[in-house]
Amino acid sequence: MTALHFVERLRDLVGGKQVVLSDIWGVVHNGLEAFPDACEALHRYRSEGGTVILITNAPRPADSVQRQLRKLGVADDVYNAIVSSGDLTRHYVAAHPGGKVFWLGPERDNSIYRGLALTISPLEEADYIICTGLFDDETETPDDYRPMMLRARERKLPLICANPDIVVERGDRLIYCAGAIAELYRELGGEVIFYGKPHQPIYERAMELAAAHVSHPITRDKVLAIGDSVRTDLAGAHGFGIDLLFVTRGIHSEEFEGVEQLDPASVKELFGHPPRALMRELKW
Repeated sequence: MTALHFVERLRDLVGGKQVVLSDIWGVVHNGLEAFPDACEALHRYRSEGGTVILITNAPRPADSVQRQLRKLGVADDVYNAIVSSGDLTRHYVAAHPGGKVFWLGPERDNSIYRGLALTISPLEEADYIICTGLFDDETETPDDYRPMMLRARERKLPLICANPDIVVERGDRLIYCAGAIAELYRELGGEVIFYGKPHQPIYERAMELAAAHVSHPITRDKVLAIGDSVRTDLAGAHGFGIDLLFVTRGIHSEEFEGVEQLDPASVKELFGHPPRALMRELKW
């Protein structure tokens, strides 16, 4: 294992790469505002013939994610397509029509159910749980849900996690996500089905979308992932067999403050499987 250095520019890494699979939250925006340099970098890569698929653990359909991106100032020409964990969760629901679902998550995620045949039910009557997040992620923590998860475990309810992230940036704070509740449920002995990074189905779907924009077959050595999470982005890219550019401005920013390079021991401790390169924030 070798030392890892910070690189300054995306253009120094994408030679020979046909496709970029970019995380959104923490790379393109922080939940409150877009990062102009990151948007410009992806736009420039596309203008030189590359294909950009945004790959996100957002528990909403791709069209809802796109509307949020537009509100934050991320232009449509920054990317070719979006794939979300919300899309994959919808596929699960569609494959189980007529089910009774206990929805655990904030009202803003209600687009995940749009047009689907299901009944929102109390926990005591549900066939399974869909978790898109905490009811109030501004004030609650996962431990507030321990009594609820114990009741769910007693009923042996599967929990479908529509966002495997544990935390995400919101401005300068870290907010708990659905993955934190899912991990609690799993620790308590409950059954959890995860949709999104680091699990392979979301990468397979991203490659299907990329293939629609590329005229010849895509091999995985021609793909570069970009992300800011060891647990989801790095693990997912490694499991799928593609390189990752790790952006340190996101949820791990404090661990990299003042660091100029990582020696092999630090690389192993922080990452396990090292990324292709480090970048403080995405720039062209």
